[in-house]
Amino acid sequence: MSDWLPETPRTPDFPTTWGHLPRPSGSGVVTLAGADWLASAAPRPDELHALWARQPAAPSVLPCGTAFDVINTPALFGRRMVDRLWSDGPGSGPVAAHRGRLLLFASPGTAQRLPALLVWEEWAAAVPPLLCHGTGDAVTVPPLHPHPGTGTAGARPAYTDAPSAYGVPATPPGDPADLTSPGTSRWLVAPDVREPWLPGPDILLWACVRAARPTAGMQREAAAQPPVSALAQG
Repeated sequence: MSDWLPETPRTPDFPTTWGHLPRPSGSGVVTLAGADWLASAAPRPDELHALWARQPAAPSVLPCGTAFDVINTPALFGRRMVDRLWSDGPGSGPVAAHRGRLLLFASPGTAQRLPALLVWEEWAAAVPPLLCHGTGDAVTVPPLHPHPGTGTAGARPAYTDAPSAYGVPATPPGDPADLTSPGTSRWLVAPDVREPWLPGPDILLWACVRAARPTAGMQREAAAQPPVSALAQG
């Protein structure tokens, strides 16, 4: 596979080493425009907005295949994918951590094409099992606001019109255990526009290969090591 990466309209204009990014104000909060985009996936967007108004701290179940597909990865592998997308690639679409997995939002059709591309490029064995959610599937996404208890009287609203640095991960992933914890449910890259850029299957294939290369390389090196006999050890 070549190092070719499709041209995209979004290139980050900020430092792309995730662990050294400043935490931008509001980047973990879904804005009103972002909520409109999420709701557009539902058959009745107005009902979903009404539900969020009543229960802003509750997760939501959204259908895939129209507004977006979702690539559901193990947390640590997904973190490596996002690292690669921001350090060497075009950035990512919205990303959420939910119950020990990372949800990477992608363009519709990606769920069907990405597994086939991994097999075609002979990288399927090196990539941990991915759950690809497309047409006919649904995913549970984190609450719109990262802080619990926002539905109480006098609390700030579930989403805001304030602009945010879209695409910048909400927090550096300093403790990987936070992402792998079953209790974690939060936006790492929250949607804040009505038509966010979403990576397609080619870009996510590129990210999968870059994330898998260190592990695959170590496995190949271990397999290439000659066996050491007991006599040699003695």
